[in-house]
Amino acid sequence: MSADNKGAALNKKLRAIGPVKLIVLGIMLAVTVLSYVFYEWLFGSDPSKSPFVQPNTGVLFFDDVIKLVPTLVKCIQSVTIILVIVTVISLIVHKAFGKTQRGVTVSSLVRSLISWLTAVVIVIVVLGNFGVDTTALITGAGVLTLIVGLGMQSLIADIVAGLFIVFENEFNVGDFVTVGDFRGEVVSIGVRTTKLKAAGNVKIINNSDLRGVINHDTDVSIAKTLIDVEYDARLPEVEKLIKKHVGKLKVEHATDEVSYDGVAALGASGVTLQFTCHCKEADIFAANRELNAAVKNMFDENGIGIPFPQIVVHKG
Repeated sequence: MSADNKGAALNKKLRAIGPVKLIVLGIMLAVTVLSYVFYEWLFGSDPSKSPFVQPNTGVLFFDDVIKLVPTLVKCIQSVTIILVIVTVISLIVHKAFGKTQRGVTVSSLVRSLISWLTAVVIVIVVLGNFGVDTTALITGAGVLTLIVGLGMQSLIADIVAGLFIVFENEFNVGDFVTVGDFRGEVVSIGVRTTKLKAAGNVKIINNSDLRGVINHDTDVSIAKTLIDVEYDARLPEVEKLIKKHVGKLKVEHATDEVSYDGVAALGASGVTLQFTCHCKEADIFAANRELNAAVKNMFDENGIGIPFPQIVVHKG
């Protein structure tokens, strides 16, 4: 990647983060750095060196607020350090797993788990800085989790199903799948939900509800066209013309030449012939349209008639 492309990619990522998040992160980093530079002034126990030990403004409310400043700074320090560590871990995970579709899927799930754990750790650390007994809190949280878990079996089922999806490699981010009557590209596999995108719409499905999934990316896809010829036409002559010209058909999104497969059915108004070509699943609709047009043009150029429904009335 050139320097210009790298710069454009970096700018795009920065815009995605958003100016507010960048400003907040910058302020937190600045406060963290300054807190270590002026450590004794902020956290020292000597009232003559630290204005936060025994403030005396004459207003009790302001005195209490000033005493909280070191604690708030410690919270900012802790949160900043945690976010930096999490960011580094996320980058390592992305670099280690993000080169293949399966890697992107595992990376997405791991980063989702990290986000949940980060939120829990931040809450515990912040409460600990304010003097809350975190040991009792963690113990109580364990009991509460057990109680809540009994009433949140669907959430647990979603998490377990998501883990099985990833580690059994059923489908990955970037695959095209069909779930029920919805066909789309897998854009993310999270701890609780999987997102499919198609035609600008995103369908969010709980992992435990993903049943009977059809993965279209396990092999190359086939674009197919069924077209009728008149019963009056002599089939051997029609097939001779088709075999002569079918190799010249141009389908932009096909990965190989168009093939004539033979008679697919004997319809009410004509003989149905089948044409196919291989393509990528992402291009299957475009390939189908192009194949329809190519076959129709071939029939027109060679005088092969395409029938239309007719009703024959016999008068007694």
